Amino acid sequence: AGETEGAGTDPCRADMRKHVIMTLLDTEQSYVESLRTLMQGYMKPLKQPENSLLCDPSLVDEIFDQIPELLEHHEQFLEQIHDCVQNWHEKQKVGDLLVQSFSKDVLVNIYSAYIDNFLNAKDAVRIAKEARPAFMKFLEQSMRENKEKQALSDLMIKPVQRIPRYELLVKDLLKHTPEDHPDHPFLIDAQRNIKQVAERINKGMKSAEEVERNARIVQEIESHIEGMEDLQAPLRRFLRQEMVVEVKAVGGKKDRSFFLFTDLLVCTTLKRKSGSLRRSSMSLYTAASVIDTASKYKLLWKLPLEDVDIVKGASQATNRESIQKSICRLDEDLSTLGQVSKLSETLSFPHQSLDDVIKDLMAAIHRELAEKQSMSFSMAFPPNKVELSTTKADGTESFIFEFPNPDARLGFEQAFEDAKKKLASSKNCLDPEFLKAIPIMKTRSGMQFSCASPSHGSPESSHEVWVCNSDGYVGQVCLLSIRKEPTVEACIAVCSARILCIASVPGLKRPAGTGERAEPVGSPSSELMPVQPEDAGPQPCLHISISGSSLELSEPVDGGNRELVPFDSDDTDDESSPSPSGTLQSQASHSTISSSFGNEEIPSCKEATAETTSSEEEQEPGFLPISGTYGQNRHGESPTDGRALRRSSRGSFTRGSLEDLLSLDPEAHQSSMWLGTEDGCIHVYQSSDNIRNRKNSMKMQHAAAVMCILYLDNQVFVSLANGELVAYQREAGHFWDPQNSKSLSLGSPGSPITKMVAVAGKLWCGCQNRIIILNTTTLAQEHTLQVGQDSGRSVTCMVSAGTGVWVALQSSAQVRLYHATSYEQLTEADITPPVHKMLAGSDAIIRQHKAACLRITALLACKDLLWIGTSAGVVLTLTVSAKAAPALVGLSQGHTGHVRFLTAIELPDGFEVLFPLPRETGAEKPSEAEKRDPSRPRALALSKPKMLVISGGDGYEDFRLTSSSETVGRDDSTNHLLLWRV
Repeated sequence: AGETEGAGTDPCRADMRKHVIMTLLDTEQSYVESLRTLMQGYMKPLKQPENSLLCDPSLVDEIFDQIPELLEHHEQFLEQIHDCVQNWHEKQKVGDLLVQSFSKDVLVNIYSAYIDNFLNAKDAVRIAKEARPAFMKFLEQSMRENKEKQALSDLMIKPVQRIPRYELLVKDLLKHTPEDHPDHPFLIDAQRNIKQVAERINKGMKSAEEVERNARIVQEIESHIEGMEDLQAPLRRFLRQEMVVEVKAVGGKKDRSFFLFTDLLVCTTLKRKSGSLRRSSMSLYTAASVIDTASKYKLLWKLPLEDVDIVKGASQATNRESIQKSICRLDEDLSTLGQVSKLSETLSFPHQSLDDVIKDLMAAIHRELAEKQSMSFSMAFPPNKVELSTTKADGTESFIFEFPNPDARLGFEQAFEDAKKKLASSKNCLDPEFLKAIPIMKTRSGMQFSCASPSHGSPESSHEVWVCNSDGYVGQVCLLSIRKEPTVEACIAVCSARILCIASVPGLKRPAGTGERAEPVGSPSSELMPVQPEDAGPQPCLHISISGSSLELSEPVDGGNRELVPFDSDDTDDESSPSPSGTLQSQASHSTISSSFGNEEIPSCKEATAETTSSEEEQEPGFLPISGTYGQNRHGESPTDGRALRRSSRGSFTRGSLEDLLSLDPEAHQSSMWLGTEDGCIHVYQSSDNIRNRKNSMKMQHAAAVMCILYLDNQVFVSLANGELVAYQREAGHFWDPQNSKSLSLGSPGSPITKMVAVAGKLWCGCQNRIIILNTTTLAQEHTLQVGQDSGRSVTCMVSAGTGVWVALQSSAQVRLYHATSYEQLTEADITPPVHKMLAGSDAIIRQHKAACLRITALLACKDLLWIGTSAGVVLTLTVSAKAAPALVGLSQGHTGHVRFLTAIELPDGFEVLFPLPRETGAEKPSEAEKRDPSRPRALALSKPKMLVISGGDGYEDFRLTSSSETVGRDDSTNHLLLWRV
């Protein structure tokens, strides 16, 4: 008893403590029952395939988002409280359970997500009710069947109300718990944790209510405007209404009403019912509080704010000036006609018809003059007037509006400009900044880009992008270096077929502690050469060449009198043309190992550039010095720096017996580039030095064209045109082995795998309009997903972004987003409207032609943006954000013809200095965003951009220029690389 008194425990207080904890248990039991009803009585039945007609499956997920997670958490919590009550004693603690439960970040995140989605869930219920009457019946039946007879809406509000209940219960518990009780400090902590959760939820609820209020106002405004549809949009808010008068050149003045929203300007006709503007202050939650609901409105036009500008200053002055000039010209014309009229009077021959013509002409000039004078007059009093210019699909248009007074005009202008700035800055943080367009001159007339990839190799080659170019007879690789200012350093012919795909494959990671050059690194093309003394002529060198699935024997050749044939000459056939490694190889036998001793052929400076290019101006300076050095060595002169021929990208050579050299596999640590061709061959290069010297480290021949190549989980997956999927593997510590592969028939010759992408450790394969999801270890099919209904349209583009995968089908203008793990379709976007908008300034025939065959040709996910390349040459970006509806934005720069590929590479440190932002000295023109809106803030300068996005395509076009511009059409036939920084 003394012990109890010492603890200061009052039996009455102890009873009250138990009573409060029993209340906690009862309310928790009831809450868990409600969550179970939501799951068992509503969500699970709706998820059954037979009930999919009751409610769209995507709406079911939205309505019950986070409910399973909440139920799981609270079932555990209920069990703990139950145990606590079962084993009740005076010193029993409950605060520690509350702390443990409410200090979990995961719980806070679940509740926050539930609150954020609460309005969407309510909306989804409304949409489902409107869409299907059967859903309403289901809800009524489910309500009758559940124990509490609670409607779905009553159950959905429970999690919102639950947290404040915990706050009150903990407050009660503290009241009845002495300070020296072991539970007291835990309860204090629990109170603090629960309060934080409650604050976050309240904040979420307030903003949710605000959003709901805004949405309700927008909905009501829509109902007040005749002919208005689809006004509601996520995050759209109403800002203000203005009564104005439109001043028309013909037809006088008309009453109009402006409705300004955060991203939209709506103009309507206006019929006033009462003389004065009536706004009710009674209801804060209806449109009556913010617009004049007494008048009648009919929609004239609605335009995105980005497409509307207020014409100010210089351009307005220019307009006035041009009107003034035309008035002067018309005056001169009138006086000239007066003289003509006087002269005609002196004619003796009948001249009635001439008088009639002069009279008609004078009347027409008077009419035109009156119109211009009224326009000049209307522009001469600008304090009340605003001129708006808009960009539409068929060109630009301008309107003049008169406000009741200068203050109203000023208020509208400020609100309009503020809304535009906010809109711009919300998009600007991701806005790509155009850097430059690089033309790639054609070495053969039909050359077209096909694919590209950044190289992820050694430090020297990590800032290079390999761009593949082809005409069906020759496959060429252009190396774009971005170490300093982006430049194309070389264009090298590598094979005599079209290159269809390219992939960068990382090397094995080096064990910790080994230096970059600690071990002797063989040339990345498996070539091993003895070191030459400084004054020696060319020495015989050991050359091991791997081609196909076996090693080939290369005969010794006399280097003195053999000339290399450039790859792009038309007269070579397959038998006599050199292999892409640049050495003649005769297939003497298929012995496992063979070697060649002989003088290596190195093209002279002249020949080297002949293979690169056919035009004078494209002899790249980056390529010439390399060729020059080799030219010297070829004639037996020692290089000035005393080194032997540089045969390896790392400049190191290895001596040793053939057996020793073969057991050593230093290449395993080197990354490589895999090029797949139309004739079924894969060429593997281990560095850009290799490709410059035309030395591939491996060549693998397949039975059909190589459609795509992808590296994932230490395997390289290759899809072939005959429907086969080949997975190459590498042994630990070894380079890739052509013999070590598994193959699987997924498609058929008519429907091969057209696209592959890695998603959450799985391999997604596009085959016809299906996506097959494979386990990379077992190559077992885990799921199949159908995209669209037309099996004739295969998957042509597919990229993974965040928790979703974007997919586009052949000849389609739609891009769809699928969830990476639930596989459901989340959203869809149509590229047609934004592309039409970008083509507004083009010639009508070109516009019609491009619109008729519009389709998506390339996709890329980079920095929260989805980049979309189109057959019209327009490049679009779409913000990859769950909160906002997909909004497609067209970039001002694009191609004249198709966008052939999109790729991205991380920018090297110091690129900002070498290629400064447009604001800095010695920089290029301001970015397109600034030209549209000079006042726009530069978020770019603050958030250091790190990626370079590259688009390759036919021609180059600035879509801001109209078809009348003298530069249009100049670059139509030249392939271009366009570079953006994000």
